[in-house]
Amino acid sequence: MEDVRLIEVKEEILADNIKVAAEVRERLRKTKTMLLNLMSSPGSGKTSLILQTVANLKDSLRLGVIEADIDSTVDAEKVAARGIPAVQLRTGGFCHLDATMVTQGINALAVSDLDLVIIENVGNLVCPAEFDTGAHKNVMILSVPEGDDKPLKYPLMFSICDLLLINKVDYLSLSDFDMSALRKRVLALNPRIVILEVSCKTGSGIEGWINWLKKEIDAFKGLK
Repeated sequence: MEDVRLIEVKEEILADNIKVAAEVRERLRKTKTMLLNLMSSPGSGKTSLILQTVANLKDSLRLGVIEADIDSTVDAEKVAARGIPAVQLRTGGFCHLDATMVTQGINALAVSDLDLVIIENVGNLVCPAEFDTGAHKNVMILSVPEGDDKPLKYPLMFSICDLLLINKVDYLSLSDFDMSALRKRVLALNPRIVILEVSCKTGSGIEGWINWLKKEIDAFKGLK
């Protein structure tokens, strides 16, 4: 009997993805186009945040959006209706984007003419955290209705992000969400993360998000 060859599929996939992700980052550094990966559970407010961002920055920055869904073009249509270049990646069952998929989205956008491209990743707190998209910054949204225990259940997602937006703070008075406990849990996982409180519905806190984003874009464009 011949020996059975064991292939660690996930390890090989991740290794290949890391290589492609590095190529994506370098490609966009040359065009001074910052790539931001936005992740969260379904319904936490990713598209709403993107629309708020577009409303605040479309007159001062050149924006593009890569939308990801298992089987839909709804979100890309909402963004395109605001006059922003948008590409929809239909993943066909995949619960995340990887760098190869993002490359397809970038190829469909005139990235050399853009200051910022936002990826709206598939709604999921597990798989998207495992795959490097080639983004220069990772941002996640946690909405108040989801509860303050999510860092305990999905630690990797909170560990890899540069910024956490706590959305739907207008629901705080209607819930038992413990903001102090949430912050302690997140900072224990990731001491360098920035935490901002926002409401995409009321606009509360959005200015802080926009200021953070503009500062990061300015810093990115200053890189050689």
